[in-house]
Amino acid sequence: MGGEEDLVKLLDEDGVEHEFSVVDVLEVDQRRYAVLQPVVGGEESETAVIFRMEDDTLVTIEDDAEFERVRQAFEAVDIEAPGDHPVPTEGQSEPSH
Repeated sequence: MGGEEDLVKLLDEDGVEHEFSVVDVLEVDQRRYAVLQPVVGGEESETAVIFRMEDDTLVTIEDDAEFERVRQAFEAVDIEAPGDHPVPTEGQSEPSH
């Protein structure tokens, strides 16, 4: 990883800490969402996860339709950014807090 990136550390339900790079923060339907990329062994994963932002908490998106709307919005924003490569997104299997 190069440069000063925004990194966050989240705990999963077993109390295990996971590190993520903040790829983007976007607003869909008047809600804010964070697109995060897992960092494993100091390297960013090729996939990303999406969390809904509620106050200072990242919340797992349980609703498939909501997740799909946010994924599509992220892909639309990502396509508009020249020189960037799309980041595949995964479902709700990552840590929630």
